[in-house]
Amino acid sequence: MQSLQDKASEWSGVAAADAFAIDDVNIFESLGGTPQPFVDLSNNFYTRVYEDEEEWFREIFAGSKKEDAIQNQYEFLIQRMGGPPLFSQRRGHPALIGRHRPFLVTHRAAERWLHHMQQALDATESIDVDSKTKMTNFFRHTAYFIVAGNEMTRQQGHGVACKHATSKPAE
Repeated sequence: MQSLQDKASEWSGVAAADAFAIDDVNIFESLGGTPQPFVDLSNNFYTRVYEDEEEWFREIFAGSKKEDAIQNQYEFLIQRMGGPPLFSQRRGHPALIGRHRPFLVTHRAAERWLHHMQQALDATESIDVDSKTKMTNFFRHTAYFIVAGNEMTRQQGHGVACKHATSKPAE
């Protein structure tokens, strides 16, 4: 049976080594050790998502407040890119598959998400080109990791057994 990481690499076209090149350097520190580039990226991204012309895509996010989605994303990105564990302190383990389980994350949805993320990265001037490349590879691979996890849980008819799958209520 093919692992979720292998499926993510196959479907995304990004080798795991390239996806996790974000771990070779502390991107948070290389961008000045401040949350602002990640806040800017998340604002740029979710502005595009919530204004998407495709209703089916906007519906995926309809149950979330834009401000909460922005905060969740920038805190996750800060943590994943080498900064302080803001997301885990507030929400617990990221558990990406578990947290995205309620949503039908398909190949089509992943591509739409990636389209907006690439536009947001391109518009975020406070992120250098090398960091953007590393982040793009990570985002592409991770989007398809979530797709693979979503397909697996739906085929099994239940969720992934993971102690981190439940989320803490937003404060």
